[in-house]
Amino acid sequence: MRLDKFLKVSRLAKRRTAAKEALDAGRIELDGHAVKPSHQVKPGDELLIHYASRDVRVRITAVPDRPGARVKPETLYDILSDERVTGPGI
Repeated sequence: MRLDKFLKVSRLAKRRTAAKEALDAGRIELDGHAVKPSHQVKPGDELLIHYASRDVRVRITAVPDRPGARVKPETLYDILSDERVTGPGI
């Protein structure tokens, strides 16, 4: 399954287009490198997702057989860390 589609199915991104934009902007990393939306995900991959106010590191535990399959999103990944990003002080 493509990474942009996985992010939508797992609800780590609200929409596939939002996932694609984040991937194109380099806000999602795999092994310290930005990845493309077409990257084929597999269990064991660790992603670092840079949201606006926090960084989340997740490990993919399962990939649905079909994109339209009904699965509970929380069963597809484990959260390894969830850190708030602090901006410059005023």
